Amino acid sequence: MLQRLFAPMTVALLSGGLLTPCLSAQTEDLNPFTHFARVPVGADLASIRFEGVRLVRVPARTAHTTDSNYCRELASREPGGSIACPSAQTVATAAAYEAVYSYTGQPLASDEAAGRSLTFAVYFRPGELTSDMQKALSARNSTRAEQAAYFAVSTSQETVQRVVIDGRQSHICQRSVVDGAWIHAGAGCQDNIRYSAVRAPSGYITVKVDPASPRLGRTGIASMQ
Repeated sequence: MLQRLFAPMTVALLSGGLLTPCLSAQTEDLNPFTHFARVPVGADLASIRFEGVRLVRVPARTAHTTDSNYCRELASREPGGSIACPSAQTVATAAAYEAVYSYTGQPLASDEAAGRSLTFAVYFRPGELTSDMQKALSARNSTRAEQAAYFAVSTSQETVQRVVIDGRQSHICQRSVVDGAWIHAGAGCQDNIRYSAVRAPSGYITVKVDPASPRLGRTGIASMQ
């Protein structure tokens, strides 16, 4: 009798998800070897300065795991959501040369000290640097100026597409404030707003760092094109 009851109870528990969580996982390949960074417009480009280079390991692949039961339960407790749903975990790393640069810019909103000295880093695959470069960069007696000569820095400001109100094609009614609220000045006037896409300068400067021969390497910054 107990054996006959145990089997359906087990099936019910399993099908109800009490013993087996509803898990789904998806992997994502990363590409940290882009050789560029973006700094806000207004940063002092002349202040960009090579700080150093070192051999590190960087994330190359991540796995995003979602427990649907847990996420539903978490959503009921935290309507705003949680960064833990889904969770991300690094599952593979790759060797990389990390070149760090500093520059002077506007303080970050998250920096309570309001520091103006900021940094960014770019990453190179070992195969992108010649064996002579790797040997020179890893030498203990190499100076920062000697290491900086193996990289060439250039800057550019890209344009981005933005959607704006087309003043020529749009008709906007005149307004006035009455009792603290905006109302149309003309009775029966209806707004007819048209939009158009335009190209405008980006709010960021792209700083590109490329491997270079010491004879051609430059520690200064190339002007924007």
